[in-house]
Amino acid sequence: MIKNYRILDLIRRNRSPLENHLIDGLVDGRVSRRDFIRHGSLLGLSLPLLGGITTAAGLGGMPSLARAQGAPGATIRVASSVPAAAIDPVTIADAGGLLIMQQVAEFLCVDGPDLVLQPALAESWKPNDNGSVWTFKLRKGVKFHSGGEMKAEDVVASIDRLADPANSSNALSVFTGILSKGASKKVDDYTVEFHLDAPNGNFPYMVSSDNYNAVIIPADYKGDYEKSFDGTGPFKVEKYTAKVGASFVRNENYWGAKALPDRTEFTFFTDVQPMILALQGGQVDVINQMPVLAGVALLNDPGFEIISLKSSAHQQLHLRCDDGPLKDARVRRAIALCLDRDKLAAGLMKGRSSLGNDSPFAAVYPSTDTSIPQRKQDIAQAKQLMEAAGAGKGFKITLTTERYLEIPEYAQLIQNWVKEIGIELELNILDQSAYYGDAVFGKSNWLDSVMGITDYGHRGVPNVYLAAPLKSDGTWNAAHFKNKDYDALATSYIAALDLEAQKADAGKIQKLLLEETPVIFGYFYDYLTATAKGVAGVQPTAMSQLFLEKASKA
Repeated sequence: MIKNYRILDLIRRNRSPLENHLIDGLVDGRVSRRDFIRHGSLLGLSLPLLGGITTAAGLGGMPSLARAQGAPGATIRVASSVPAAAIDPVTIADAGGLLIMQQVAEFLCVDGPDLVLQPALAESWKPNDNGSVWTFKLRKGVKFHSGGEMKAEDVVASIDRLADPANSSNALSVFTGILSKGASKKVDDYTVEFHLDAPNGNFPYMVSSDNYNAVIIPADYKGDYEKSFDGTGPFKVEKYTAKVGASFVRNENYWGAKALPDRTEFTFFTDVQPMILALQGGQVDVINQMPVLAGVALLNDPGFEIISLKSSAHQQLHLRCDDGPLKDARVRRAIALCLDRDKLAAGLMKGRSSLGNDSPFAAVYPSTDTSIPQRKQDIAQAKQLMEAAGAGKGFKITLTTERYLEIPEYAQLIQNWVKEIGIELELNILDQSAYYGDAVFGKSNWLDSVMGITDYGHRGVPNVYLAAPLKSDGTWNAAHFKNKDYDALATSYIAALDLEAQKADAGKIQKLLLEETPVIFGYFYDYLTATAKGVAGVQPTAMSQLFLEKASKA
């Protein structure tokens, strides 16, 4: 297609230097169409405008989002894990709890399956020149289920609760060092400014569905959310019974298109196998998240549909850098070279994953530097590194991990592979509560183990992965990795507004982590949702959310 420079010039006149630089990258071929749309949405450019720019650049418009609408009036039945604790937007941290909360409460914007940010309670957003202040314009006429209109004070109060250390919010893992209590400001009834602790080029993801605690609830919220389930969403709570299930009905006063289903029902299960039996037996229509190995019986069964989302979710293998036999980076690299990643992807994950290259930069991220060579299994080189480190005779060591998804099988594969370089690996596989403990150093098998595997859920940007488990002061730095060069690069990446600047920093980070190998990223697994045949319009996210407003049954 031919570029229309007249239209491009007209569009450029009203754009910031940062936006024009991104447009130039698209026109020049330095930025792909996919990455342009994704990064443009982050900067607050509307999807229609992004489509107009790609069309003018000769690359075609946005794909049509219109879908055949199913019949209204269905009851959609979902199998879900049991919420681990009382459902509270401030503290909720488990998949079962956040799934229920998300049925009634909404976010400023939504991180879609393609990582493109889409407006929800906010209509638009934009950064200042250096990304230290982000301004969000709110949608007008949005009503809470309790009747009041959602306004700026509700947004400020909701985010302030999460940023306040006194509330022990689960979202502090996102907001610490990024957004402090009191830094969310009301400009007028429909405008909010976020004044950040430091420039942050990916901030809109921090207040999107990517940060699952960041739902907007009334400013006067005092706790005990299970009594009200007050939100702005397309469904309202009908009944909630702890440890048993929940049901919801259509919100007839919803600000957007009314939900297709009349009702949704959620049944809580303690294990995935009873969920699979319930789906096969017709008692439920959807399994929200299905592990690969446990769900093999459904993967190739034509009686069921599998929704598969590429994600950044992964299982980190941390190697303690400050003490013991793993202190030498050569030993850590040797262990990484033992892994047969192709077998992990094809065998353990049944083709439902992407290869990891020992950094948080997954293939789904536009900023990932794909020119960095993929680490492959090389036992001969691993043995040479062990000899050079004075560990040629091998050693005994314990790998401590959690009994969750495919992790125990992953640990057994690692145990077998490292035997080839003389490492005798003892496995200590614990239930999740024993593994995580109090999740603070000195009181956690996770953070105190010399070697361990930990599940990390999907994020639309790598900021949390770069900071919490890898920065010197990271709250989840189980590897005890301290590297000033890494800290500076991670800080630079997080501050960058420009995609090409992010990619330049990402390449340096990827090279440094391959050299140091404090954490092994073997694969990034796909997020799988199973549905019965004839169920359509179900939209999961890799954050364990499930959007059902467009769901129907044949």
